[in-house]
Amino acid sequence: MSIFVNSDTRVIVQGMTGRAGTFYTDQAVRYGSNYVGGVRPGKGGRKHLDLPMFDTVKDAVAETQANASLVIVPAPFAAKAMIEAIEAEVELVVCVTERVPQHDMSRVKAALRESKSLLIGPNSQGILTPGQCKIGVMPTVDARPGGIGIASRSASLTSEILAQCGQAGLGTSTTVGIGGDTLHGVDFVDCLMRFKDDPDTRAVVLIGEIGGSAEEDAADYLASVDFGKPVVSLIVGRHAPQGRRMGHAGTVSAFGLGSAAEKADRLRRAGALIAGNADEVVAALVGQRKAA
Repeated sequence: MSIFVNSDTRVIVQGMTGRAGTFYTDQAVRYGSNYVGGVRPGKGGRKHLDLPMFDTVKDAVAETQANASLVIVPAPFAAKAMIEAIEAEVELVVCVTERVPQHDMSRVKAALRESKSLLIGPNSQGILTPGQCKIGVMPTVDARPGGIGIASRSASLTSEILAQCGQAGLGTSTTVGIGGDTLHGVDFVDCLMRFKDDPDTRAVVLIGEIGGSAEEDAADYLASVDFGKPVVSLIVGRHAPQGRRMGHAGTVSAFGLGSAAEKADRLRRAGALIAGNADEVVAALVGQRKAA
C-alpha cells in the first residue's frame, strides 16, 4: 500500500506548458505515473507531451476524472492555481512552487477549510510512491518500493536519506515533502496518522528543522497513541544562531522556541529515535529491523 497516492491516481498539471512543467511532467510520465492532462488558460483543446490541454481545472477534471493536481506555476500565480484546484474538488493538490507570499497562503488555507481537498506544499518536492506515482520534482533513481515511510521539510535531505536507504537495501512506501514554509498543507501529524494505518509501512523517518511547531505537534501525537512502528527523526539546524532565518521561510528559531535541541528532546520523550546527523538515520532503521 501507500499513503495519499497510488498507481490509480490520475494527475493533471497546472502550468504544464512552462519549462519546468514540461520537464517534470515528462519525467513523471516516463516514470510510469498516470498523468492525464494539463491546464493552461488559452490552450484548451490543444495537446502538450501528447496529453490533452484544458483552459480550467474544472474542465480537466470533468473530462479526465483527475483526482490529483501538480501546481508548478510562478509564485505570484500559485495561490490562484491552488484555490482553483480546491474549488474544482481535486482530492490532492501538490504545489512545488517556492516563495509563495504568506498572505496568499492565508487565502489558500481559508479555501482548504471545509473543502474536499488536501494540499501538499507549497515549497515541497512533492510526493513519491516508488513504482506507482510521482507528483513533484524529486529524483527517482534511488527510489525502490519498500517499508520505510518518509515525511520531510527538506528536499535535499530527503534525497540523501532515500539514496542511503536504497544502498542499504531498504525501500520506501511513500515519501512526502510537506514543504519548508510556515503556512503549508499536510503536516507531520497527517503523515504519521496515515503511515500508522498503512500495513506496508514498517518504520517512519521524520526529517525536521528549526522553526515552527510541526515537530512538537508530531511529538504530541506520538505521545498520545500506541504508534506501533519505529520512528527515526533527524532535526537539522542545531548550530543555527537564534533569530536568523536559515534557508526555508519557516526555518527561524526565535525567543528560545523551535530550536533543534528542543524539538529533538520532545520527539525523544515521545518515543522517537533521534539521529544526530544524516549518516545515522539508516543505521537506526537497520538497528530497529534487527531488534525486531
